[in-house]
Order: sequence, then structure tokens, then C-alpha cells
Amino acid sequence: MALPNLITRILTGAVFVAILLGSILFNQYTFLIVFALIQSLALWEFYGLINSAKQTNIPEKLNALGGLLLFLAAFAYYSGLYTSSVVFIPYLIYIQFLFVFTLYNKRSSAVRSLAYSLMGQAYIALPFSLANYLVFTNNAGGYHSIFLLALLVMLWVNDSFAYLTGSQFGKHRLFERISPKKSWEGSVGGAAFTLLTALIFSHFYNEFHVAGWLGFGLIVIVFGTWGDLIESLLKRTVGVKDSGNILPGHGGILDRFDSLIFSIPALFVYLKIVQFIATL
Repeated sequence: MALPNLITRILTGAVFVAILLGSILFNQYTFLIVFALIQSLALWEFYGLINSAKQTNIPEKLNALGGLLLFLAAFAYYSGLYTSSVVFIPYLIYIQFLFVFTLYNKRSSAVRSLAYSLMGQAYIALPFSLANYLVFTNNAGGYHSIFLLALLVMLWVNDSFAYLTGSQFGKHRLFERISPKKSWEGSVGGAAFTLLTALIFSHFYNEFHVAGWLGFGLIVIVFGTWGDLIESLLKRTVGVKDSGNILPGHGGILDRFDSLIFSIPALFVYLKIVQFIATL
């Protein structure tokens, strides 16, 4: 990598991480603003990719607005601002409108556009909205960022050490058809350091015992890796190298949040199971 590109990548990454961590650590409203914006950009990016590659007619603005409605409803519900399920009605109206919009859309790709619209909501809007559960579940309506912070840190550790280990020792391809550069050796190295990070979290945070944090780390390792591969599959399908260029030196929003997107629903299920076991 050329030196100017490397400097650009480092500076962009530093600013991006500072904004992301700052929004999580400061308070619930900075989390709301930054993550709602990131989700909206990710949806816009996703639908733009599909439209350009598949020559469909997906309403990008409408779908980004729909995802925002779901995120705001989840924030209100999990934060305790409005605990009635009525808060999700605007999003349900949006979903029904999508079907009606398809009914009156005379393009031959109308049903395909509907399918891609719903795919974007399931793939991006739902996971980002469930991030609200991660930051509010542990404090009875109060804001508590440790689960989301742990998720991000473990994803970064997993990605970084998988790259470092793989570049030095990687010989056996993990999923050559989708991502030729990933290796089993890199994955094992990333997993080892991620579990070590989970042990460190267990020492400083008592939300889980050691086994609970190790389980958290395993979820991040498995689903984070799958999330990365799924986004690689998406990019190969539409024929692009990066999902966008909004982050100089890093690509698009989906390139940076692919692992997080797929990990959040799995952690939602994991935390629900842990909470249920704790009540037995």
C-alpha cells in the first residue's frame, strides 16, 4: 500500500473510531444520533448497490426512512421513553405501503424491488435497531454501553489479529469461493485473541461470569466472520470491490459494519437465553 494511501487510511480510521466510541460512551442521545445516521447511510449504500447492479427501481429514500422509523421506535421502546408496542406502528405502515407501492408499480422488476427492499430491512435495519437492546437491556431502561462496546472491541480484535496471523501463517483458505484471502490460520489467531479479550472484560465487568463473557466472545467470532463473508458474497454478486467510498481508504459503511450487522441479532438471542437461564 502506497504511503499516502496508508496515511489516509490511518487518519480516516482514527477519526471514525473516535466518533464511534465517543458516541457510545458519552450518552444515549449521541448513540442515537450517530447510529441512526450510520444505519441510514448503510441502507442508502445497500439499495444504491442493488439498483446499479440489478437495474431495479428500489425507492432508496423511502427505505432509508423506513429503517430510521424502526431504529427510532426501538430506541423509544428499549430506553423506556415509550414502552407500548404502538411505537412500532409507523414502521408497520411503511411495510404495508411497500406492498401497495409494488401493486401500482408497472415496472417488470417491481416484485424483485420489493424483495430487495425487505432484504435491506432484515439485513441492516433490524440489526441496527436491536443495538438499542444491547445498550438498554442491562440497566432497566437506563443507558449502559458495555455490551455494544465489548462487541465493537472484540470485532476489531478478531479482524486485526486474523489479518496479522493470516498474513504470516495463512496457508489453508477459509472460504476461497467468497473471500480468497481469508485463511483458517488467520481465523484461529483472531479467535484466540478475541477470547483473550473476553477474559479481560470478565475481569473488569461483572455483567457475566467468565463463561458468560467467553460465550459472548464465541458469538462475536462465529457471527462476525459470517457477517464478513456474507458482505463479500454481496459485493461479488453485484460486481464491486467496495460497498462505497464514503470512508477514504476503508471503502463504504457496509465494509466497516458487515460483522457488526450479523453479530447483533445473534447476541440478542444469546442475551435472551442467558437472562432466561438466570430466572430458572
